[in-house]
Amino acid sequence: MAEGLVEAGGMVHCLDRSPEPLKSFQEARARHKNAHDGGLEYHQVDVTDEVEMRKCIEGIAAERQRLDGLIAAAAIQQVTSALDFEKADIAKMLEVNYTGVFLAARECARQMLHYKIQGSICLIASMSGTIANRGFIAPVYNSSKAAVVQLARNLAMEWGRKAEDGSGGIRVNSLSPGHIVTPMVQANFDAGEASREEWEGNSMLGRLSMPEEYKAVGLFMLSKASSYMTGHDLKMDGGTTAW
Repeated sequence: MAEGLVEAGGMVHCLDRSPEPLKSFQEARARHKNAHDGGLEYHQVDVTDEVEMRKCIEGIAAERQRLDGLIAAAAIQQVTSALDFEKADIAKMLEVNYTGVFLAARECARQMLHYKIQGSICLIASMSGTIANRGFIAPVYNSSKAAVVQLARNLAMEWGRKAEDGSGGIRVNSLSPGHIVTPMVQANFDAGEASREEWEGNSMLGRLSMPEEYKAVGLFMLSKASSYMTGHDLKMDGGTTAW
């Protein structure tokens, strides 16, 4: 998604808690250097740290006196039965999957309102926020994604209308992907916590998705191509929830 926005001319700032970006990020930045009007930048920040998030987002917006969009995708996962889930683990997951997304959206909206930018925010939810995935025991992850879907609706209502001073008009939507083969998901397969064959059987397309397949939808949701869409949960799940 970040690469798609860069190719469209955007200056994209990626946030993560790792001190240094992954090799894949560095390779992507090198690919796009001097190739487009935009670029890729990296910032080390924990999305659950309210003070640091505000400082980071304010700094990004101040560079060009604007902030146009956000894709909030931070999430962690834990495969544990509901009977065995420890209270501390529940709190840790919600802190990242819900509170971290909330803080990211709030801080970006503050800058959009300050600079009077009619921006667009995309919160990454999951089809897991709508259904209980067969063969995958992750009650807290799934319910945290349901909370993200509902958060998008409420933020869309709060920030959608322009005020007399020209601020507002911010669109907020959620994206609910299906199963994506990411390192986190591959680890589930390797540990026997999920069955690739079963997941493929749940899809109308008979396969899982790859991260690259969501490249265009990120651009769609952050651009004027979706200018009349807000408060919507866009499912892109290979038909899994349509059975």
